[in-house]
Amino acid sequence: TENLKFLCSYGGRILPRYPDGKLRYHGGETRVLSVGRSASFAELSVKLAEMCGTPVSLRCQLPAEDLDALVSVTSDEDLANLIEEYDRASSLKIRAFLSASKNPKSPPPSPASYYSTSPKS
Repeated sequence: TENLKFLCSYGGRILPRYPDGKLRYHGGETRVLSVGRSASFAELSVKLAEMCGTPVSLRCQLPAEDLDALVSVTSDEDLANLIEEYDRASSLKIRAFLSASKNPKSPPPSPASYYSTSPKS
C-alpha cells in the first residue's frame, strides 16, 4: 500500500506577500507526515494532534489552487475527495495547514470519538 504524504504547516499565519498580495504561509513549522492510504480521518486527526501536541483543524490546498481556496477536511468523505483530487493531479504531497481546535486544552481525539450517532448540522 502506498502512503500519503502531508506537508503540514502549523504555528504560523497566511499573509499577503508584498508587493503582489499573493498569499503565503509565514512563520511556524512545516513537517511531513506520512500515513497509509487506508487511514481514516479519525486516524489522521490523531497523528496530526500528536505531531502538534494539541488537537488541530485540517485545511488543505487543492492542486493548482492558491492559498485563498483552502478546503476544510472534517470527515472520511472529505479525506477521500481530497485524495481523489491529488490522484487526479498526480501530485506527490498534500499541502496541509493546521490550526488549533477551538478547545486546545482537551486531550488529542481518539479514533472512536469521530464515529458519533448524532446527526451533523
